Amino acid sequence: MRKALNTLYKAATALAACCLLVIATLVALQVLGRIADYLMTAGGFEPLRFQVPSLAEIAGFLLVGASFLALAGTLRNNDHIRVNMLLQAVPAGAARLLNIWVIAIALVLAAFFTWNAAQLALDSYKFNETSYGVIPVPLVYPQAVMTLGLLVFAISLLDDLIVALMGRAPSFETVVKADPIEGKE
Repeated sequence: MRKALNTLYKAATALAACCLLVIATLVALQVLGRIADYLMTAGGFEPLRFQVPSLAEIAGFLLVGASFLALAGTLRNNDHIRVNMLLQAVPAGAARLLNIWVIAIALVLAAFFTWNAAQLALDSYKFNETSYGVIPVPLVYPQAVMTLGLLVFAISLLDDLIVALMGRAPSFETVVKADPIEGKE
């Protein structure tokens, strides 16, 4: 089960990275098109007028996908911002209970947002809603990716909650980073 969950978290993180790669590729194509147009015009030729239609809108959808798909992986890698001042000021037992309480609240919130994002995607599917850009993108696709990211995040929180309830440290407390700038040496 552990291997399947870790594979799920890594797959979601890899999909987030793919979204960022597609954004970078589309923006690079747009920039190269503008450079080519400048060079063509400077050389006395007719510009190609190459454009990536709805680039800003598509990049926005991909950024939302990347952000939500990366939630679980960044949690498990201890890359979320956590304020630990209270946990450091109380005894270990109280800190453990506070940590469990916070993970449980985060799980409830993630489940709530997952449910509502799924309802939003379902409504967009039922009513065939599309974006208003040059390329009408069916809104169910970015909303489904957002829902998937939230679902994987909720699963990772449930995973950490179960681990914490069993008396072990959650994933974000046990990760050891190899990067001396970001993590432990």
